[in-house]
Amino acid sequence: MQPFARFVIINLIQIAFLLAFAPLLDGVLARLEEIIQGKHGPSIFQPYYDLRKLFGKDEIVSRESTWVFRFAPIIHFAMPIFVVMLIPALTDYPLFLAFAGDMIAVGFLFSASGFFVALAAMDTGNVYGAVGASRTRMVGFLAEPVYMVAFFALSFVANSTIPYTVNASWALSWASMLQPAHLLVFVAFLLLVLADEKRLPVDNPAGKAETAMIGHSSSLEYSGTGAALMKWGSAMKFMVVLIVFLNVIITPWGLATTPHWADVLLAIPKVLGKMLVFLVVLAVIETTLAKLRLFRISEFLASAFVICVFAMGVRLVGVG
Repeated sequence: MQPFARFVIINLIQIAFLLAFAPLLDGVLARLEEIIQGKHGPSIFQPYYDLRKLFGKDEIVSRESTWVFRFAPIIHFAMPIFVVMLIPALTDYPLFLAFAGDMIAVGFLFSASGFFVALAAMDTGNVYGAVGASRTRMVGFLAEPVYMVAFFALSFVANSTIPYTVNASWALSWASMLQPAHLLVFVAFLLLVLADEKRLPVDNPAGKAETAMIGHSSSLEYSGTGAALMKWGSAMKFMVVLIVFLNVIITPWGLATTPHWADVLLAIPKVLGKMLVFLVVLAVIETTLAKLRLFRISEFLASAFVICVFAMGVRLVGVG
């Protein structure tokens, strides 16, 4: 098989990896949080049951809605698939389309998805959707610039904007991993993961009150296939963010180093193992921190912004 065709097939395996395991991560995280709180909780496969049920239901669309409402779930579902082709999900070597976008392009793709979801939430005229969209965009307007600064700081510290090159620069040695600038970027990105994925202390993903929700209230009007695509797309976005966080920033090891099928397939349990460890940490954070007041979120994200700027300053003066 030609190398180009092999890389295309491996990229398709990465997409299948994202599609298949993204709902499982949501189920595992929900179960871990319930266990820490002393509850039984649902099965880790509950997201799959929910998706099957939603795909089997009829879709009801408001007469007042426009094409934005109908196409937003498709865009929200497709964006993580585009992103996973740009980042080292299972391999540490570039694949097909690896150089079609860099770290900044990843941030722009996620921003485009959030923009259409916010427009769709206001498209039907439901007051709760508009409230959720306004709060989501408030967090987005605060988080997206910090994402850009974080990606710029990460690229500045690693001397590259391509995720595969950044991954290779950290994987050289433990000394490169323990640089002060790299540790500061790690802390800043952890804060961004909590904020952008609407996790505590920013938002409570398990909350059901429409006036208190930030992330889920944007998709209240969806049903059937639209609701399934929104739910699946959110799970995939969460998994993509974890892939960037784990494979590019924290632990750039465990990925396939050769294009052999056995090496690529062996990377799947390794990456899932890293994600499981981080989900345990994330579950502890979510169950031990209280939710911030709405207008304190800006201070939370401002701290991430300052840490990113400080990381670039540390790198600039040659400390790390």
